[in-house]
Amino acid sequence: MRLRETRTGEVRVAIVVSRKIGKAVVRNRVRRRLREALLALLREGGLKPSFDVMIVARPSAAEAPYADLKASLRTALARAGAAPAGSSA
Repeated sequence: MRLRETRTGEVRVAIVVSRKIGKAVVRNRVRRRLREALLALLREGGLKPSFDVMIVARPSAAEAPYADLKASLRTALARAGAAPAGSSA
């Protein structure tokens, strides 16, 4: 994950899912699930209001349950500085 703070007041997201993840149907499913997990975290609040983020999916994302994807995304965002380390978002 790459993160860059901006001053635009919006969150821009790029989700990279390579062919190593699987065929097109699997890649698109992973992309949709990651996008929804990030939207859920934004709706919960606790994230900075203005940043650009690039999420690079790993092969394990294809098999991971949604709750695990969301938890991993929350941890990665906190580590990158988009959310406080102890936040519930």
